[in-house]
Order: sequence, then structure tokens, then C-alpha cells
Amino acid sequence: MSIRIQYLLLPLFVTFTFSHSANAQSDTPRVRVEQGMLRGTREGDLAVFKGIPFAAPPIGDLRWKAPRPALSWEGTLEATEFAASPYQPGNPGSGKSEDCLYLNVWTPNLNPAVKLPVLVWIYGGGFSFGSTSGSGTDGSNLARKDVVVVSVAYRVGQLGFLAHPALSAENPDGVSGNYGLLDQIAGLQWIQDNIAAFGGDPDRVTIFGESAGGISVSMLCASPLAKGLFHGAISQSGGSFGPTRATTYPGENMKTLAQAEADGERYAASTGAASLAELRALPPDSLPLGMGLGSAWPIVDGHVIPDNQYKLYQKGDYNDVPVLIGYNSDEGLSFTRESSPEEFRTNVRQRYGKFADRLLAAYPVAENTIPKTARDLNRDAAFGWHTWAWAELQSETGEGDVYLYYFDQHPDYPEDSPRYGHGSPHGQEVIYAFGTLGTDKPDATAADRAVSEAMVTYWTNFAKSGDPNGAGVPRWPPYAASDPEVLYLTEEPHTGPVPSAESLRVLDGYFRWRILEGGEPGME
Repeated sequence: MSIRIQYLLLPLFVTFTFSHSANAQSDTPRVRVEQGMLRGTREGDLAVFKGIPFAAPPIGDLRWKAPRPALSWEGTLEATEFAASPYQPGNPGSGKSEDCLYLNVWTPNLNPAVKLPVLVWIYGGGFSFGSTSGSGTDGSNLARKDVVVVSVAYRVGQLGFLAHPALSAENPDGVSGNYGLLDQIAGLQWIQDNIAAFGGDPDRVTIFGESAGGISVSMLCASPLAKGLFHGAISQSGGSFGPTRATTYPGENMKTLAQAEADGERYAASTGAASLAELRALPPDSLPLGMGLGSAWPIVDGHVIPDNQYKLYQKGDYNDVPVLIGYNSDEGLSFTRESSPEEFRTNVRQRYGKFADRLLAAYPVAENTIPKTARDLNRDAAFGWHTWAWAELQSETGEGDVYLYYFDQHPDYPEDSPRYGHGSPHGQEVIYAFGTLGTDKPDATAADRAVSEAMVTYWTNFAKSGDPNGAGVPRWPPYAASDPEVLYLTEEPHTGPVPSAESLRVLDGYFRWRILEGGEPGME
């Protein structure tokens, strides 16, 4: 038996077929949303719904346009499998397709009267990759803490973020790019309209994400288009407080609309398409995708992202909600590409200009190696400074409390190990926050499990009340610029000072010079 769902996308007509087994169990969970009836699966004490369309497929004439609402269907849609991931390089486990705007829900109670808090996951992947179907981000363990968990897909790569003058000209707002962020906002709007049917409370929605997902959380906190769609925010290794730059670096990834449009023109020319219509007609597997020409990153377009986020927060012009934000101790492991101290020094001078010598003194290299002290410059430029600046600014201009963490759970490697001196790399904390160590880290120790249980408790407490504190976990004080305290997530969570505080202040001088004085390295 099958149910056919028809989307009329003028001038495009697309037909989808969803099939389901005729011998479905009588206790199979069913939910009616605005678009029609859903059938999910029962996984122990949870009801799980996968592959729910929250927007029309962004294909054909809708490529490089803001998402359109999902249309209604007749009959029952079988929501039992993850939908295809967004089109990207490589092959994610659930497959990939331009038809990718789907979300998933894990809920412990389908009674609308219970009004459970809602956690909405936004995946990372450098805005060029990503999927909701990974085992490490399964929402089951979080949902068993009496929250509804939702994971939302969004377009990535050039299909999600291409800007071009012709695209801006056809847009009523006069902008282009940022379609992936608009997808996230559309998912949050759908959640507002429908999450009560899954037992969720639309007035207690917390967004959370890691890396590009955490950066997205930061951007949504600054976007007027997302106002009122969420009530708390968790950013893991995120933040987007840096300046725009024609030549981008981690932590200075943003471009202006004009810069991105120029990139988009070069990108379109590289495909051989003579018009926007021809560009839209190209099959996705013929489009160059990834980090490169027509770079896949959100931009300061004046519409979705009105201005530099640092300036917006200085003015108090943002979505002021409680935030839980942090980063990992050795993010630099993933972002330090240099093979020698001399190459490291050369690259620092190229990027930071007149601030280079001060930064090399604050983040020193060794005679023959690039130790953690130097790698921490890359950690802080990409994540640490953005998180710290976010905490400083919101604690001064906002009403929502800020909770700042530092994830530092790792073995102490012996001196003869190639990993001697290594801390916690980028992305390590995700499976701890989801409580999925048993699936994705079979060698997890008792210390790992203790950290994971603490994080699951803190994260779900925060979703329930905007405060991570509660029974069974050490007290986590709100951040205050006058007396900053950070929660160190280790085997025994404890508070401490801002990591590398003096070095951060040197880096802060560079970023403030770039943002507030318009400084440009190489032009001073």
C-alpha cells in the first residue's frame, strides 16, 4: 500500500511516493500536523517520527530561493526513515538529494497537555556538509530526560549559500545567499505551528548546534527573522562575532553581500551556464560543491544577518534569550595545518598583520614543534574568542543569563605518545552531549560516562528552565564580565577562570581593531 503526496510548485510539478507496511502494529504512534497525518515508530518508551517535510522541496525553480511552506497530503505519511541529506560532496548514510528539507522528532509523550520543553538540533559540517541521520546525534537519550528532541535539515554548500547579482535582483528583499539559514528559520516556524501535537511546548524551544550548527545558533540569535521562534540557545564551538573579510580564515569567514555576489558570478561562469535559468537547470552532481569558489558560508546580507554581530550585541540589538555556550580545549588540533614553527609564524604574520608579533608572544611556538600553546591561537580565533566575546557582550547588554563552558575530557597521554600534550579536539563533545557514547565510543571510560551524564543533565535542565543547574550536578554560575566563571567539563565538573585569558585579550585587540576601527591587515 502506498500514499502519494503531490506538491504543486508553480511552474514545477513534483510527485512523491511514500510506502508503508500493511501489517503496522496497532500501537504505532500517529500524529496529525497541519499538513496531514503522520505514522511513526515506537522505540521503547519513545515515539519517533523521521523524514517529516517542513518545507517544499527546493528544486527546479525553487533552487536558490527561500523555502516555501510544505503542502498538505492525503492519507497517512509514513515517517519511519530518515530522509535524504542535503546535496554535498561525499555520500552521507541516508543518501543525498536537493529534496532535503525534512526534520525528525523523538518524544516521550504525545499528549499535547504535557507541554514538554523542546530541543532543536542544527548540525555542523562547515556549511558544506551535514546530516540529521548520524548515530551520534540520535535524540533518544536526551528525549528520555523528558524533552522533545527535533533535528532539522538545511541546505549546505553552494546550493545553500550561493549569492549572485541575478539572484538578488529577483528577490523581493534584494538579497541572495543565506538559504540554509532561512531553512533553519522555516523549520523553527514549523515547530511553532506543530510541536504541540508531539507533546512539545512551543513556548519552551531551545536551539542547539555544534561547529557550523553552533555558528548558526549564534546567527539566529542575531537575526530579526528568527525573533520569537526560540527561547534558549546552546552553541557548542560556535559564535559568529568576527568581521567580514575578502580572504577568509577560520573565525573571519563572513563576507559582505557584494563580495559574495562577486564570488557567485565567478562560480556561475565556471559552470558554463549562460543564464540563471541554465544554472538552475544543471543537475546537482554537475555543480562544483564544497569550500571554494562561490564559498559556502552565510553572509552579512542586511536582511537575514543585518550587520556584524559584535556591533549588534554592543547595541543590544539581538534576540535576548538565555544561552549556554562553550568550546573544546584543543580545537586547534583540527585547524592547525602548518608543518613547522616557521610556517606557523609566516601564516600568523600574513593573517594578523601588525598584531602578529603580539599574538606570537601570547601564543608561542616551540623551537621545533607547534605545541598546544600555539595551536590555541587557532582555537581561539575560530571559537574561543567568539564564545568569550558573546559571553562578555550579552552579560553586559542583555537580560538572558549566559553559561560558559570549557570541554576538556581526554586521557593524559604519555610523553612517548604521538598524542602527548593533546587536549579535546573539535567535535569530540557532541556524543557526550547526546549521551551516545555507547554507540559511537565503545572504549568509553567511567570518566567519559560521568562527563556525558553531566552534560545531558545540564543541557536538558537548560531546555526546561533556561538554567542548567539542578540535582546531581555541580553548580554552574551565570557568567558575569565583572567576575567571570567558566564550567570546566571534565570527569569532575568544576568552575574556573576563562582559559588563556591574557592571550585572549591580545586577540581581542586584533578583532576590535578589525571590527570597530575598520583595520585591514596589510594596509596598516
